[in-house]
Amino acid sequence: MFFHSAFADPMAGDSSTRSFAARGIVEKIGFDLRQVTINHEAIPGYMAAMTMDFSVQNTNELNGILAGDQITFTLVVSKNDGWVENIHRTGQTASIITNTMPVMPELQPGDQLPDGTLTTEDGRPVRFSDFRGKAIAFTFFFTRCPMPNYCPLMNRNFAAARDLITSTPNAPTNWEFLSISFDPENDTPEVLANFGGFYRHGDPSHWLFAAAPTNTLAILAPSLDLMVVHQGASISHNLRTVVLDPHGRIYRQFDGNQWTSRELADTVLDAARQ
Repeated sequence: MFFHSAFADPMAGDSSTRSFAARGIVEKIGFDLRQVTINHEAIPGYMAAMTMDFSVQNTNELNGILAGDQITFTLVVSKNDGWVENIHRTGQTASIITNTMPVMPELQPGDQLPDGTLTTEDGRPVRFSDFRGKAIAFTFFFTRCPMPNYCPLMNRNFAAARDLITSTPNAPTNWEFLSISFDPENDTPEVLANFGGFYRHGDPSHWLFAAAPTNTLAILAPSLDLMVVHQGASISHNLRTVVLDPHGRIYRQFDGNQWTSRELADTVLDAARQ
């Protein structure tokens, strides 16, 4: 399993790319062919076996590839990005086993977010309802996440969005960012405090790190279509970033990693003014 060193982004300060040969089973292909979900074997020297969504730069490589196909591929990782290429079908499996949360209706804009208790980086319990009166932007991550365009990208986007908001003239002040780990066993308050300090550059204003216990995650995940599956020592997950209005209602949800810090900043400002 890949671990962050001193909480830096993977390959920080390195402009080169690294490539890893891998193999796995295709579980799902995005409608625009720019993303593929692969249940892959362990990738020696990088990450344990898990199921992940990967970006695809050359969409032609998915021509003729179907869910259930066994493939070989190359994982390419740079400082801030990661994608798969050289995708080749090697066979077909009879069935696909996918571990997912129970299917429940996903919350829509205007719906109230279920309340839940989190443990903050300073060890305090906090609930979503404690932030009433503020617009809240929250995302999910874990500190050991190996892919630079997954959890590390969420943290970089939060940092950039916070800078955009604080530099906006006459911006409202009733807003908060909340980064929630779904790995409370490893992401203890001490770990979260150090991790948060790396991304916040010594300024903790408007940005709190916390961990979600299992019971809180069980409530939130189905409501937001968040997938979190523990696979041995690692965690397979998708990406969900949510903005709440000051009444605790869903204002907007960003799925995946294609949104920008500017989009998030503008959405938080709009929500805070509600």
